[in-house]
Amino acid sequence: MNRILVAEDEERIASFIEKGLRANGFRSEVVSDGNDAVAFARSGDFDLMVLDIGLPGLDGFSVLRRLRAERIELPIIILTARDAVEDTVAGLSGGADDYMRKPFAFDELLARIRLRLISESAAAAVVLRAGDLTLDLRTRRATVGERAVELTTREFSLLETLLRHPDEVLTRQQLLSRVWGFDFDPGSNVVDVYVRYLRGKLGADRIETVRGAGYRLSASL
Repeated sequence: MNRILVAEDEERIASFIEKGLRANGFRSEVVSDGNDAVAFARSGDFDLMVLDIGLPGLDGFSVLRRLRAERIELPIIILTARDAVEDTVAGLSGGADDYMRKPFAFDELLARIRLRLISESAAAAVVLRAGDLTLDLRTRRATVGERAVELTTREFSLLETLLRHPDEVLTRQQLLSRVWGFDFDPGSNVVDVYVRYLRGKLGADRIETVRGAGYRLSASL
């Protein structure tokens, strides 16, 4: 399930976009300040951002410049009430992937979001690797060296998430959100259980527990 970050300070518009996304099977998070938009975009938890230009704190152009300067390649669709050609050029040349003027039809925004996500998906690697571990996203086959590994659907999703972030610490909450698609009770141990399953199939040392933080998959084993 794709997650969309909506950076919009007009509550009516933000609610309109959020409800429409939810009705079409997306998960979304709304922020109303430019500094929050940068912080959430840095998290790696989102597949695309809808970014209003007229944000308080940092305006949308500043948010865009900062993220692209940090080489954060999150797809960004700009929303603005401005209609000057110079603003359109500034947004696209600054690294935006698309540009829409207010007022807008939600169906058009939805079509642009879906098109951008399809483009990103098509460009993504179909085989993920870390050391002698491989995961083929098309055939849904995992191997360790020459050994094939059978995975359940949830194990596959968890391993895919870890492989997309090799040598990075992912918190239990991040893994819950990305793999299970909704929030469990914070006291749930479902992540720990499935990490244990993967260790049993892939090798005990491949996924490291980072005490007080989460889990990290080694890129070198």
